[in-house]
Amino acid sequence: MLTAAVVGAISVGAGTAAHADSGSDKKVLLKGSTTASYFWDDSSGRAGDTGLPASGKPMQKGLAASPSWPLMTEGYVVYKGKKMPFFVGDRGPGVPSSSGVMLDLDAKTFAALTGGTFNSSTLGVDGNGGAGHIKIQYVITKWGSGPGKKNYPLPFSTGSYAVVDRNPAKPPKIVAEGDKPASVKPAPAKAVPVAAKKAEKAEDKADKVVESNAIGGAAAAVALAMFGGGVTVGRDRIRKLVRR
Repeated sequence: MLTAAVVGAISVGAGTAAHADSGSDKKVLLKGSTTASYFWDDSSGRAGDTGLPASGKPMQKGLAASPSWPLMTEGYVVYKGKKMPFFVGDRGPGVPSSSGVMLDLDAKTFAALTGGTFNSSTLGVDGNGGAGHIKIQYVITKWGSGPGKKNYPLPFSTGSYAVVDRNPAKPPKIVAEGDKPASVKPAPAKAVPVAAKKAEKAEDKADKVVESNAIGGAAAAVALAMFGGGVTVGRDRIRKLVRR
């Protein structure tokens, strides 16, 4: 890792409190995935380091190194369902970042994610099957205020760590659970097939014919009854005339 002396021009003052954000109640500013490695710089020189991390903060659990994000940027990483917070307290990886290794987690966080244990003697991770690189998802919940690219990570060789970025990445749109996506429209009412409409009209017409026939039959019956009654009355009168 780069020391505070090498990147002193872009380091954050030691008075700023270090904080690794779990992101449980923070707004998501950036989401992505990358390959992560691990380190532990305690200024002892045992792991090849020559001083404190670039931020001036002492090495601790949750302190990560980024090749381009501003120092003191906060967020969390997820690996196989395990979620761990981090803050950017150092610069790196260097050369590996050109091969896609864009985040250097502290050894204790790396051990917790991979099921290993931190070895305080070697400053490495034991019991995780020898894993030194893992594919993780990251979430940024707070950008640091100093120099650095506020967007997807870039290799250290690009010098993005020294760029003052006043145009951070647009936060991703997060759909809350239970919300209906805006693109989903109510299903239109099903159209009635033409054949079904014709059948329905034919049925209505048949009902009207039957109804009309019924009314006509009833009228005919009434007329017949009246005609029959008249005939009967006429016959009675004829009979009376004959008798006279």
